Amino acid sequence: MNQTKIGNLIKTLRQEQNLTQKQLAELLHVSDKAVSKWETGNGCPDISLFPALSEVFHVNSDVLLSGEIIEKESEIGNMKKIKFYVCPECGNLITSTSEAAISCCGKKLNFLTPQKAEENQKLTIEHIDGELFLSSDHEMTKEHYISFVAYLNEHTMIFSKQYPEWNLQERLPFCRTGRLIWYCKKCGLLYQNIQP
Repeated sequence: MNQTKIGNLIKTLRQEQNLTQKQLAELLHVSDKAVSKWETGNGCPDISLFPALSEVFHVNSDVLLSGEIIEKESEIGNMKKIKFYVCPECGNLITSTSEAAISCCGKKLNFLTPQKAEENQKLTIEHIDGELFLSSDHEMTKEHYISFVAYLNEHTMIFSKQYPEWNLQERLPFCRTGRLIWYCKKCGLLYQNIQP
């Protein structure tokens, strides 16, 4: 834990919120001298204050503890770089357009890296009435099923939740190019590209 980096970040975030040291101190129920001490790198907030600091600054506690916010401008808004997080406990799906600190059911989740689908794993794509019709012969039992299918391009994501014991059949607006991504409970995150 680097006190100077944490102090600099607190100062930057405080100024972005247009707060004085005294106003921040009042929000946290500490003295303005304590805030000054943090910002000069001569001390660090007690660990019990990090949740309150996170709430005031709208950042994750991990960001505060690291002392830096890493900007990923190249990833902002590009849906092809979206990250998928799936909770192994409850199956909850969380997405972000860049790497993020995500947790569910009390566990930190790592984003899943999609693997190129083998020929026998690919979804069937048909053009019907100006739409793409997706289907699959994939097993759809409670133990082994596809839980979602997503279509991605640079600026769009169309997402479809799937359920066990349903046949996978989905209609999408006609798309010339893009990527299909789906999650199988046993096989993991898979993808195939849509080519013109």
